[in-house]
Amino acid sequence: MELSAKRAALDSRLRSLGKLLVAYSGGVDSAFLAWSAHQALGRAMLAVMADSPSLARSQFHDAIAFAEEQHITLEVIRTAEFERPEYVRNDAARCFYCKDELFAMMEQMRVSRGFDTVAYGVNSDDQSDFRPGQEAARRHGVAAPLLDASLTKAEVRELARAAGLRVWDKPASACLSSRVEYGRAVTPEVLAVVERGEDALRELGFRQLRVRHHGEMVRLEIAPEEMPRALTPAMAAEFVRIFKALGFKYVALDLEGFRSGSMNAVLPVAALQLK
Repeated sequence: MELSAKRAALDSRLRSLGKLLVAYSGGVDSAFLAWSAHQALGRAMLAVMADSPSLARSQFHDAIAFAEEQHITLEVIRTAEFERPEYVRNDAARCFYCKDELFAMMEQMRVSRGFDTVAYGVNSDDQSDFRPGQEAARRHGVAAPLLDASLTKAEVRELARAAGLRVWDKPASACLSSRVEYGRAVTPEVLAVVERGEDALRELGFRQLRVRHHGEMVRLEIAPEEMPRALTPAMAAEFVRIFKALGFKYVALDLEGFRSGSMNAVLPVAALQLK
């Protein structure tokens, strides 16, 4: 299907959903979905952003700014996944409990405010990775308009670029909890350290990155095209200075570079099956 036809299919799908709540994080997928829903439905849509310690402040403020720029009606809700022991323990199903919390709250909003549908920004490429949050969406009956239109990540970016949306080339921005090794409890304190580390790397000029928390060791992932800047003695010394000040004993640069979902590589096959 040509991209123009996919865009038309997306608009048609959005109009079929009636009054719509859109789960919004400010990443390119959810931002493009919210913008598209706003274009198709006007006041019959509302973007809903979940705020918690797992959302970096830089992402929070940028998401709000984008919604304001595009005149998208936005409501911020405070989710309580950190009050759920099954989330804090951080096993392979952590993302399920996060999205279960979000979609349960959005379903309550849908019923109480007279909306017809809840939707989120999963795309067709997301089907190839282990993403427990998608199971939560299925259980709550959440619509997936980008997926229904067979849009890939690259196509979402291209449509966002063509629409003049500044987020079109925004780096992938999963929640902070995804940076913590499985089995290590996710707490606001741990996530604050990760966030401070990632902010420091951005201040050094790196754009696509992850700070992976492994207890006493931090593992830094930097995009392959940015790796030459990282592979110098001077930058190595800067990494050590930053991350030892944050409490890590060991600082490692991952030579494979940035890749989404790298924590999933160590999971046994049995852990990839949600009960």
